[in-house]
Amino acid sequence: MNGLHEPTEYELRRQKKEEQREAQRKKLRSHKVKYWIVAALLIVGVAGLAALGLWFIAHRVVPEGPDDSVSYPIQGTEHIAEGSSHPPYNSNPPSSGWHYANPALVGFYDVSEKQPTDEQIIHDLEHGDIWIAYHTRIPEAARGDLKQFDSGKVIITPREANDTDIALVAWGRVDAFNLEGGVLDTQRIENFIKRYTNRGPERVGNDPHKDD
Repeated sequence: MNGLHEPTEYELRRQKKEEQREAQRKKLRSHKVKYWIVAALLIVGVAGLAALGLWFIAHRVVPEGPDDSVSYPIQGTEHIAEGSSHPPYNSNPPSSGWHYANPALVGFYDVSEKQPTDEQIIHDLEHGDIWIAYHTRIPEAARGDLKQFDSGKVIITPREANDTDIALVAWGRVDAFNLEGGVLDTQRIENFIKRYTNRGPERVGNDPHKDD
C-alpha cells in the first residue's frame, strides 16, 4: 500500500463546506473594500462641496452700506425710430421705457466727446448695464475718479439734464446724489454696480466698448 486513500464522503462534505466558507469570507472582504471606497468618495465629495461653498461665501459679491436707490415702475421695452417722439419718462435719468434699437457703446465719455442719447442708453439698461450719468459741473478730479468704473457693463456719460451731480441708473432703479465737498462717493457707486448689474430683462454679456 502507498499510504494514500480516497477521501471519505464526510471529508468531501467538510472540504466543500470549508471552500464555501472561504468564498463567503472573500465576498465579505470584497464588500467591505467597496463600502470603504464608496464611503471615502462620499467624504471627499462632501468635503469638496463644503470647500466650494466656503470659497463662494468668501468671494461672493456683498455690497456694503445702505441702498439709497429708488425703484420706478417699468415703462415697457418698446423700440422706437431714432428721433421720434414718445411719452415722458417717469425718472430722471430715465430707467426704462421707449428706446432705440441700437444700444450705446459702453465706456467712459468725457465732456468733449459726442454723447449717446438717453434713448440709446435705455437699451443698455435693458441689457443689464449700469449707467453713471454725471453733471458737467462736477470737478475734473471727480470725473477722473469715475474712470475706475469703466467696464464692459458700465456706461459713464456727462448729462446736463441731471437734477443732481451724479445719477446711478439700472433697469427700473435710480440713485441720484450730489457730491459732498466735491468728493466722489466711490463706495456708493461700487455698491450700486454690485447690486444691480445684469438686472435688466435682456441679460447679455459685455456690450461693445467705445474704445475697442
